[in-house]
Amino acid sequence: MKRNYNNKAEKFKRIAKERIEILFDEAKKIFSYDSKLSDRYVFLARKIAMKYKVGISSELKRRFCKHCHSFFMQGKNCRVRTADGKVVYCCLSCKKYTRYPFIREQKEKRKKYFRK
Repeated sequence: MKRNYNNKAEKFKRIAKERIEILFDEAKKIFSYDSKLSDRYVFLARKIAMKYKVGISSELKRRFCKHCHSFFMQGKNCRVRTADGKVVYCCLSCKKYTRYPFIREQKEKRKKYFRK
C-alpha cells in the first residue's frame, strides 16, 4: 500500500508561505518601535523559507538587505534610487548596494509608445 506524502508537503508549503507573509507584515508594523525585532522577523521568515524549500516572492525579497538581512524601511535605513535602467537599494546599516533591473516596466512603456 502506497502512501501519498505529497499532499502533506503541499499543505506545509502553503502554511509556510502564509507565515512568511505574516512575518513581513509584522516587521513592517513594528519597525518604528523596534527595528531589531523587525530584523528578527525577516530572519525567521528566511529560516522558514529555507526549511520548507519555499521561495520568497520577489515583492518581499526587495524588503530586506541581501547582505546583512535587515528589514528595509525606505527613508529610514534604506535609500532607493534609479540609475541606468535599474532600481538601486542602498542599505544604510551595512553600506551595500543591491540593483534590480526594471526591464518589464520599460517594455510596457515602449509598447505604449509605439502603439500610438
